[in-house]
Amino acid sequence: MYKLDKLFARLALVVLAVLCTQLAYAQSTQGSMKFPGIGRNATPAEVMAWDIDVRPDFKGLPKGSGSVAQGQVIWESKCASCHGVFGESNEIFTPIAGGTTADDVKTGRVASLADRKQPQRTTLMKVPTVSTLWDYIYRAMPWNAPRSLTADDTYALVAFILSLGEIVPDDFVLSDANIAEVQKKMPNRNGMTRNHGFWSINGKPDVNGSSCMNNCVKFVQIGSELPDFARNAHGNIAEQNRLYGPYRGSDSTKPPIAKLPGSSGEGLAHAADTHAPTTKGPAALFKNENCSACHAPNAKLVGPSIADIANKYKGQSGAQEKLMAKVKNGGSGVWGAIPMPPQAQLSDEDRATLVRWMLTGQ
Repeated sequence: MYKLDKLFARLALVVLAVLCTQLAYAQSTQGSMKFPGIGRNATPAEVMAWDIDVRPDFKGLPKGSGSVAQGQVIWESKCASCHGVFGESNEIFTPIAGGTTADDVKTGRVASLADRKQPQRTTLMKVPTVSTLWDYIYRAMPWNAPRSLTADDTYALVAFILSLGEIVPDDFVLSDANIAEVQKKMPNRNGMTRNHGFWSINGKPDVNGSSCMNNCVKFVQIGSELPDFARNAHGNIAEQNRLYGPYRGSDSTKPPIAKLPGSSGEGLAHAADTHAPTTKGPAALFKNENCSACHAPNAKLVGPSIADIANKYKGQSGAQEKLMAKVKNGGSGVWGAIPMPPQAQLSDEDRATLVRWMLTGQ
């Protein structure tokens, strides 16, 4: 009798499992029945192509290797134009190497981070995990051709960067097999902490907000102004805000406002007023195609200013066609070593519009 009861119990469990499976299937197919032909499960290959992040415990790190020497070759061809031959450039991006010592490698804390005389915080001074370097380079670099590096290329570049900081020797070969050992040498591996607030008050983080919990003033007037030479150097500030929130920035194409905004925000540009970005014309095309990320109206950013380009090609025969080809194909050398990525997605008409506007303002 006992064995029979046990058999019935097992059969009941099997039936329950089948019913649960059918219910789950019905729920999963309900959406496709309601909206036939829409949606499907991602394939393993699609998930693998998307899931490329590398964690501090090196989960997700692909197999591979690369030497310092190999990394130097890749660096000089794809990285040095923006970061300098030795990772020291500060022209566009923060320097990669510098500010670390052999003692930092031993202690895992970069002493110069606490030195107010340190002129610049470099990448190797700040980053605590070597996986961060590997992950960012593999996913985002070079900036004009992200995801073009292989896993072996990335190992080689990270090895070269680590050699610049004297974390590994010049003949080192970095791989998935030894990267965990390299982590033990990162100069700032012990320097990161979550035990801090914005300010330190008597040695404790200021996270309680006790400074202004009683008798607070109802309104604090905060304002600033730009000097004339810098007021519109990088374009209209009112057009450089995200399109949510109550206020836009001040219209820097116009003279400064007579008085600072009051508590209700009067004097600032609003999202729906005339300071909102336009959606048509060459200026809008210039912004929508992200040209403004590298080119400002009157000041050098990553690339030359619009004014400098107009002055350089003023009166030159064939300037329109020459610059249209440059926009389409990209390149470097005319304004320095930093490359301009190709903009092949633009139509011939849009390229002509942009170049004509940059050369003539029309």
